Amino acid sequence: MKNVLVMGSGKIGQMIAMMLAESGDYHVTVADCDPVGLAKLPIHAKIKPLELNVNDDAALNAALTGQYAVLSALPFALTTRVARAAVAVGVHYFDLTEDVACTRVVKDLAQGAETALVPQCGLAPGFISICAHDLAGRYDHLQDVKMRVGALPKYPANAMKYALTWSTEGLINEYLNPCEAVVNGALKEVPPLEELETFSLDGVDYEAFNTSGGLGTLCETFEGKVNNLNYRTVRYPGHRDILKLLLQDLRLGERPELVKIFLNPRFRLLRKMSCWFLCPSLAKNRAGLCRMCLHRSIMRRKSVGRSGARSRSPPLLEYAPWLICWHKASSNNRAFCGKKMRTLKPLSTTGSGAITLLRNR
Repeated sequence: MKNVLVMGSGKIGQMIAMMLAESGDYHVTVADCDPVGLAKLPIHAKIKPLELNVNDDAALNAALTGQYAVLSALPFALTTRVARAAVAVGVHYFDLTEDVACTRVVKDLAQGAETALVPQCGLAPGFISICAHDLAGRYDHLQDVKMRVGALPKYPANAMKYALTWSTEGLINEYLNPCEAVVNGALKEVPPLEELETFSLDGVDYEAFNTSGGLGTLCETFEGKVNNLNYRTVRYPGHRDILKLLLQDLRLGERPELVKIFLNPRFRLLRKMSCWFLCPSLAKNRAGLCRMCLHRSIMRRKSVGRSGARSRSPPLLEYAPWLICWHKASSNNRAFCGKKMRTLKPLSTTGSGAITLLRNR
């Protein structure tokens, strides 16, 4: 019976812990700094919770001591800390990251390490890379290798036609970073959210576009052996356009912490906004801040249920493509909305580089 440490008690971490425990071959410790997440772990005799801050080197090394392996299901920005600690303690290391930079760090750490370091063990990169490599290995020469992957809800219920089932940070990361590809036999980087294509499968329409990290190390493996190799993420039609609007046109890609609000279902406060403004903090009185103005009259719609007509507040994103308007904020914290000037009053501020929610004073 081997001891395994799973870092992260989110949806993916919980699933991994249960699969390992039910195999009967492992005692699993699930570590997280969030006691609420740990409390949601499935009850199993071979699963033990551990409250741990990954930034505490001493505590992390202590948790790794005596473990056979550690599997990081943390946001990509934290994976390298776990990898370095695993090498120092002498524990096998696995992660699920799609981040290219983090993977390169793990690759460097593996040089001379006495244990195995295996990054990118998820669906993509991971399983899809294994499938593609196996198929490609059956041919002497390849013209094109095209990989298309998407985990989609069967019944989408929002304008983005998407349901987030994994790391919010990881999803944003793959939408923002350059994408590796082999183009005409040469290894290149191509921009994310570009090279849009559409196709139908079993009568359902889809779109696919460039995202970062899905190929893993296949570009290095197949460089010189294939003319064209690329990876694109599959979504329902319209998803890519909303992401380009948010990340590029509104430049929210420069503030990924704001993008989490649109993608993470935990931010349900936005569904209840009537005439509110979402903007960067006005603490420094900087000019040129952008806002999204949503008026009360268009924040409610009718939906018919069994008991007749009733109204409800839909998700903010349902109207985002049509309702975004730009405002100019001056140093006295005043902003124009159409022709009417509104004085803004901050309601709450969270953290540094914070998000401030504003409404009419």
